[in-house]
Formats: sequence, C-alpha cells, structure tokens
Amino acid sequence: MSPATHTCTCGARLRYKQDLTKEQAGVYPTWKCKDCGTPVPGQIAERIRHQHPS
Repeated sequence: MSPATHTCTCGARLRYKQDLTKEQAGVYPTWKCKDCGTPVPGQIAERIRHQHPS
C-alpha cells in the first residue's frame, strides 16, 4: 500500500501522526491540521496516523 498524504488548504503536507492534532468531540475524534486547524477527512487521517517516519 502506498503511503497516505494529504495537502491541507494552508499548503501543509500531512504525512505522519505528528502532522495532525486530535480533538475528542463525542464518540469519534476529529483530526485537524497541526499548522492551521483545518479538519482532515476521517479516512485520510486514520491512514496518516498509522504511518511512521522511516
């Protein structure tokens, strides 16, 4: 499987868990861009948060 990446609206390239912030707002957490706080789609965030830098 290829590595998941997401380019945020602020231009940040999200590749690893440390690029995201987690907000617990109910049953499921909301993942956001660490730089600007824009929400990241759940499926993409879940794939990104399981990746580790080599």
